[in-house]
Amino acid sequence: MKELLRPRRLAPGAKVAVVAPSGPVPEERLRAGVDVLRGWGLDPVVAPHALARHVDLPYLAGADADRAADLQAAWCDPSVDAVLCARGGYGVQRMVDLLDWEALRAAGPKVLVGFSDVTALHEAFAARLGLVTLHGPMAAGIDFVTHARAQEHLRATLFAPETVRTIRSATGRALVPGRARGVLSGGCLCLLAAELGTPHARRTARGGLLCLEDVGEETYRLDRCLTQLLRAGVLDGVRGVLLGSWEGCGPYDRVRDLLADRLGGLGVPVAEEFGFGHCAGALTVPFGVAAELDAGAGTLTLDEPALR
Repeated sequence: MKELLRPRRLAPGAKVAVVAPSGPVPEERLRAGVDVLRGWGLDPVVAPHALARHVDLPYLAGADADRAADLQAAWCDPSVDAVLCARGGYGVQRMVDLLDWEALRAAGPKVLVGFSDVTALHEAFAARLGLVTLHGPMAAGIDFVTHARAQEHLRATLFAPETVRTIRSATGRALVPGRARGVLSGGCLCLLAAELGTPHARRTARGGLLCLEDVGEETYRLDRCLTQLLRAGVLDGVRGVLLGSWEGCGPYDRVRDLLADRLGGLGVPVAEEFGFGHCAGALTVPFGVAAELDAGAGTLTLDEPALR
């Protein structure tokens, strides 16, 4: 798995666009998140349809074409240095094929931040733009607006990425001990499974470190998604696995048994409870950067800073 192009870090005064490519955004949380960004010395601008809601499908933040247009306009605006997603939910897969990838490529590398449903954008930006992206808290996410650790780790990654070359999890431990090196990728498990067969789906994690997490899925559904990735060959040749949060996925002992059953046979290090994803104080993980995982120590050491 090849390394991707790292965007430039942010500086005070940088203009950042907040877009809603997935589900509808609570206005009060968006306002709170924008206040945090403004407190960092950034210049946040909210996309025109960020607070929209689809007329017939209220789980979407407006029409597919409008959500795509907001993302495209933000990325292609030469004054914008970063695009931060407001929240996840569902909807990226409906709009991602409406994007003009030639125009996005011509706009040059920028920072993209998000997780959950934004997994589909991480996959697409890697495949189409060859770009490092940040799997991190979103501007209107409750995990972002209420948790200082999530804010500070994202802030350090954006402004001073050399200070977070080693990502250390307070809760991380080895499900399968060992060390491994590779390029980081992954995201929300159910989205990775849903992406299979699409133009942007990662065909294999060969030679890489795969990050997995999810929320609100029953254990048997997680089993189904992991089994699908295994059967599709996505995990062939993976060198290590990092497991984030599994909030609302049933008793963790049962989830842990499943993860050990499906991943233990890979013969590679697996770190569990690493502290990224749908959890309080979520860490920011750069996808597309090479790193070394020490499952026993609960550390991930990047070969180079996430951003230039």
